[in-house]
Amino acid sequence: QVQLVESGGGLVQAGGSLRLSCVASGRTNAVGWFRQPPGKEREFVAVINKIGSNTNIADSVRGRFTISRDTAVNTVYLQMDGLKPEDTAIYYCATAPWITTALHAYTYWGQGTQVTVSS
Repeated sequence: QVQLVESGGGLVQAGGSLRLSCVASGRTNAVGWFRQPPGKEREFVAVINKIGSNTNIADSVRGRFTISRDTAVNTVYLQMDGLKPEDTAIYYCATAPWITTALHAYTYWGQGTQVTVSS
């Protein structure tokens, strides 16, 4: 069983930046970030493969968000720049066997971290 712990969320003004971290307790393959805005469905944000050589970024955040991983410390990062109020959501990391945007393919999930962007 893999445990995931997210951190780095908070309150930031529009145009600001945050870096989220996802620390895994065990070995992981692909790790993805999802978000759930208030009153909406959970949606895909970004995913990175096991060795960090391949990524997929949602169109809504491409050019502003970057996903990376440090295998030495078993951590995946989501660098978020140029934040907008519509980025306000709970952000979750999760693991999957391969790179995919499909929520149902992800098996282990973290507890989430709140990101709030004020206008």
